[in-house]
Amino acid sequence: MSLRNSQRSSREWLLLGVALLLVGGVVIPLWRMTGTEESRTAFLNNWTPQRLGKLIVGPEQAVCYVCFTWSGLILMRRYFEVRRQRTAFGYDLLPTDEGARILPEDARPLARKVDQVMARDGSTILANMIRLGLGKYAISKSGPDVAEVVRNQADVEQSRFVATMGTVNYLAWAIPAVGFLGTVRGLAGAMGLSRPKDQDVQDYIDKYIDQVKDHLGTAFDCTFVALALSLVLMYILHSVQRSEETLVIDCQDYCQEHLLLRLYDPQPHDGVSLVVAGRS
Repeated sequence: MSLRNSQRSSREWLLLGVALLLVGGVVIPLWRMTGTEESRTAFLNNWTPQRLGKLIVGPEQAVCYVCFTWSGLILMRRYFEVRRQRTAFGYDLLPTDEGARILPEDARPLARKVDQVMARDGSTILANMIRLGLGKYAISKSGPDVAEVVRNQADVEQSRFVATMGTVNYLAWAIPAVGFLGTVRGLAGAMGLSRPKDQDVQDYIDKYIDQVKDHLGTAFDCTFVALALSLVLMYILHSVQRSEETLVIDCQDYCQEHLLLRLYDPQPHDGVSLVVAGRS
């Protein structure tokens, strides 16, 4: 079977490389022209191992790491499930010879063949769509009825993908929320130093400024880590969701090409086709 159209590379990574080259070609020369050697050295010297450790280690950061890892494992499992589902396109589920037709009396033997494949290699969206479509064709012998069954099953599978992504969507929201919680904790700590009656005013001010700087650093570090993890997670989430959506679209496309257009309808109807939403 030929490679599905929506599975072909869109060259997005190539475009990303071009974008990086264009931006880098402008930003790096400007940075060298506008900055001094001393400012660049001071910037690099600020990121000491101690500063980096304070940035990435903390209670809120640890919670963000747990949420990110949990959601990443869920998305990885879903990605490998999509890859497993795509192996069904290589199965011999339907006749693919040019000019082959599917008669009403062929529906049940083909459905039993699909059941055997599902029992051997596990259930797949494509095999389930074909099985339901053939079952409907064996009963109604109507192409439009088969198209409606396949379309409805595609909607069910798409809705199932959306519904089962609820945990990941919550974690993607929770990560920046935890970061902002750390920000609030840092801001609250920055304002919490009281001056004893016998303490010198100047000494109190110095300690207060040091405390504010320390707690503000904690607050902004939490926010930085949380937003950075959220950006990465949202891209992975988008990629997995797109792979699931294109899987359903390709299953509809396969059914259109190898099932619906090959059905023999003694009373043909106009417009018997499966409209695949989202095709460009």
